[in-house]
Amino acid sequence: MANNGAPKCPYSPSQMEVLSALCDTLLPSIDVSRRDQLHESVVEFFGTSASMAGTPLPVANFLGRKVIHPKIYLSRIALTLLSTRIGTCILCGRYSLSRNFPYFQRFSKISADKREKILVSWSRSFFFLLRVLYSAIKIFTLLVFFTQVNEKNENISWKAIGYCGPDPNLKTQNVKAKTMQEEDACEEKLNGPLYKGIVDLNQARTSNLDKLQNFGFPISMANSINPRMKSLNPSFGIKCDAVVIGSGSGGGVVAGVLAKAGYKVIVLEKGRYLARNNLSLLEGEALDQMYLGNGISGTENMDVLLLAGSTVGGGSTVNWSASIQTPPHVTKEWSENHGLELFDSKDFAKALDVVCQKMGVQSEFKQEGFNGMVLRKGCENLGYPIRKIPNNAPSDHSCGWCCLGCKEGKKRGTSETWLVDLVESGNGAILPECEAVKVITDKRNGRKRAIGVAFTFLNKGVKEVAILESGVTVVSCGAILTPPLLKRSGLKNPNIGKNLHLHPAVLAWGYFPESDSPDSWPEGEKKSYNGRILTNMSTVVANFEDSGYGAVIQTPALHPGMFSVLMPWLSGTDIKQRMLKFSRTAHLFALARDKGSGAVVSPTHISYKLEKSDREILSEGVDRALRILAAAGAEEIGTHHNKGRVLKVKEADSKELDAFVREESLRPLKNLETPICSAHQMGSCRMGVNPKESAVRPNGETWEVEGLFVADTSVFPTALGVNPMVTVQAIAYCTAQSVLEVLGKGRVELASNP
Repeated sequence: MANNGAPKCPYSPSQMEVLSALCDTLLPSIDVSRRDQLHESVVEFFGTSASMAGTPLPVANFLGRKVIHPKIYLSRIALTLLSTRIGTCILCGRYSLSRNFPYFQRFSKISADKREKILVSWSRSFFFLLRVLYSAIKIFTLLVFFTQVNEKNENISWKAIGYCGPDPNLKTQNVKAKTMQEEDACEEKLNGPLYKGIVDLNQARTSNLDKLQNFGFPISMANSINPRMKSLNPSFGIKCDAVVIGSGSGGGVVAGVLAKAGYKVIVLEKGRYLARNNLSLLEGEALDQMYLGNGISGTENMDVLLLAGSTVGGGSTVNWSASIQTPPHVTKEWSENHGLELFDSKDFAKALDVVCQKMGVQSEFKQEGFNGMVLRKGCENLGYPIRKIPNNAPSDHSCGWCCLGCKEGKKRGTSETWLVDLVESGNGAILPECEAVKVITDKRNGRKRAIGVAFTFLNKGVKEVAILESGVTVVSCGAILTPPLLKRSGLKNPNIGKNLHLHPAVLAWGYFPESDSPDSWPEGEKKSYNGRILTNMSTVVANFEDSGYGAVIQTPALHPGMFSVLMPWLSGTDIKQRMLKFSRTAHLFALARDKGSGAVVSPTHISYKLEKSDREILSEGVDRALRILAAAGAEEIGTHHNKGRVLKVKEADSKELDAFVREESLRPLKNLETPICSAHQMGSCRMGVNPKESAVRPNGETWEVEGLFVADTSVFPTALGVNPMVTVQAIAYCTAQSVLEVLGKGRVELASNP
């Protein structure tokens, strides 16, 4: 997260003094130069404090400008209090006292060792707001420090912790062309197959409106727009057959199917378009540009950290490639318990096959990632079930940076498949960095009908409103953003925003030091961050054959920033020592099919509560994950609980191992003691057979407004239990057929070849 430019600091000098002291408490300067056999990069890393690295200002910009959260006010209040003696005494207690007059100290004047004790006490405090404050300061300080780069795209810590930065095997391509045909081929190679269909209204608005007209979309000025829409004071209007809001695994599919059927389709995307050649594969930059909330979002109490894609292609652009078809026990539950015949139909079975074929889903790989090797080996040694995870990438694609975008274009998300159909059909265009404000409706024969969408964009830094007049509207903003849009559009169904499921995940780690022995395992010098991200999955606690409400054990993609955020912090020395082991620390996580649920009040106000059964299954999953790591040969194992306990496996007997695993797996999953993460949000506008229990009809159309459809993970009747990309694409494919019927064309079939 390089500091590009010099924005005015959002805090006062006294508040910044406190923030700098907090950052330096988390990451102090530690002199290790006298220790023998330490590489100079390690000495430099330990000797560099957060302030020396320039971390406090970007942290201030995060807390003061970028983060929008109902409890973010705590940071400003805390910085103000800690800049005074009395306020410091209130928040820090006896640690703020001094034997010398005036006896009370401001936070920045307290000794470093006492400041460390203060932060540890906050992390375990009985006062919940202090725990939230600690979590926020820790998350943003560590994330910024380990992701910020200099002009050479380097970070002070990377060499010491064994991280190479952006994938060194992928270089920026410089291609020269001699003919127009070669020029088109070069543009596609550099910028991806969507470049012709991207219309950026934030740059050269007039020429881009001309581009839309050339695509066949009529443009109308403000004075000739539908009178129903003039009250929004739009700058202009665009007419199309269908508008799709969102370009991920829901919206991308619908847009591609409708455009290929001959309809004029506009895709609105809140996020940016980053062409292949513009991907930096820098963790901080990617989180900032391609994820909702600049990469860090959370529930209202920050007890679950949320990751959600926000870019052209949505989550399919930054996910880990897992392409698992809807499990049979889930389709059975949705059809029998929820009365949704679709999921027991040949149409849905065919849709699953169509989308998998489109994405080139297959299960072979030439290079197994480090984490995947650990999971497989540990399961084999324990006799636990282990299975390959299908990916939407060819067998030779072993990139550990796909969570930051796929620079090769081999991962076949919607920007490499369905949106390509949209562009190549000549019937569609994609408008990035355009945010839907509301769906516009009109009454016909006593029924509301969607007639268009109002959206905002920036024109030379000034926000403008424009209108899309359409025959149908498809909302595919994801389970976090779809409910607020529907509510802003006047829909009153009480199920909108409720029944949110998150697939809560809890992680365990194991350290595997490198060895010079040719018989050592894991092989060679594999790093935790490179190689294929998801290759294997264990169903040892999945309960697929019973209730279906268990947990799967999988492997994550963790680059230094997110790794540091999740790791326990006990002291400045401890976190730096943990980071030295980064490149050889494997992670496994237990992902639960949750019965607990929450609600989306607004994009920044998300409530969620685990049920007792969810906690129990996650505890069982952590138990198995720790045992798998030990069985795979880990030298040390642990969890992310804030007490940071570590077991040296080689020095422990079976009783000590059992006791450690039992204690760590039974630690409470609440009060911010253990980080819980979610990369899958579902169910907040669930599908059903009546409006009392659901937000949309079985065909995806809303109960209240004709011609308004929802096609994303929010329509899931329950949590899915596995990675949702294939399921949401299959549902979206079926919803697209319903949209076609509304548009009057009936069903269309895709070509047999993807």
